[in-house]
Amino acid sequence: MMAILRIGIIGMVFLLLTLTLLPLQLLAIACNWPLMRRLPRWWHLLMCRIIGLQVRVRGAPAADRPLLLVANHASWKDIMVLGSAADVVFIAKSEVRQWPVFGWLARLQRSVFVAREQKRTTGHQISDVSTRLAAGEIVVLFAEGTTSDGNRVLPFKSSLFGAATAAIARAPGGCVHIQPVTIAYTGIHGMPIGRYHRPIAAWPGDVALGPHLLAVLREGALEVDVIFGEPVVFDAASDRKRTSRAMESEIRSTLARALRGRLHP
Repeated sequence: MMAILRIGIIGMVFLLLTLTLLPLQLLAIACNWPLMRRLPRWWHLLMCRIIGLQVRVRGAPAADRPLLLVANHASWKDIMVLGSAADVVFIAKSEVRQWPVFGWLARLQRSVFVAREQKRTTGHQISDVSTRLAAGEIVVLFAEGTTSDGNRVLPFKSSLFGAATAAIARAPGGCVHIQPVTIAYTGIHGMPIGRYHRPIAAWPGDVALGPHLLAVLREGALEVDVIFGEPVVFDAASDRKRTSRAMESEIRSTLARALRGRLHP
C-alpha cells in the first residue's frame, strides 16, 4: 500500500508541476526567451527530488562555447539527472519523439531528434545540431547510441561528432569544446549499489519501460554521481574518430572508479 501511495503522489506532483510550467515554457519557446533553457532545469531538479534521485555533481560544464557534452547512457533517468545539473538540450533518437509522455517532454526541452539509421538525412541532422552549438546551446550527446546495463560503457558511435566539425566554421575562434561527462548510479537507500539492484538503476534497451518505471518510482532513494571531465578543444585539425575514442576511454575509466567508490572527494 505504501508503494502504491508513493507512486500516486509522484504522479499527482508530476502532473501539477508539468501543467503549471507548460504554458510558460510554450510561450518562452514561441518568443525565443532565454527562460526556455532554464525552465526545463527547474523541472528536472524538482522531479529528481520527488522521485528520490540524489544527484551529486563533481565539476561543472566548461564556460567556453560552443560546448558539446559527451556522456554515457544507462537509463531514461540520465535525462533528468543531467537536466538538473545544467541548462542543456539533448540529441535524442527519432523514435523517442513518439514515446508517450517522454516524447512530449523531450519536445518541450527542444531536443534534437536524429535517425541514425537513415544515412541520407545525416547531413541535415548534423546541421541541426551544429546550429544549436553555434547558437551557444550546451548540447548533450549520448555517444553509445543506446542504454547500457550501467556497469560498463558501450563502444561510442563517432558519426554525430561530425556536428562539432560542422559547427567549427561558425564558432568564435574556429573551435568547439567537447567535454566528457560520466553518469554513475552508485547507491540505493544509503548503501553502495550492487548487481542485485543494478536493474533498478539502469534501463537496457531490451527491458520494458513500464515495469521499470514503476520499479524506480516504488523504490526511490537512488544516488547518482555526475562527473564532468576536462574539456578538449576540437578544431579543423582534430580527428573525429580519435576524439570519440578518447572520450570513450575517459568515461569508461571514470565510471569504473565511481562504481568502485574510488572517486576523489
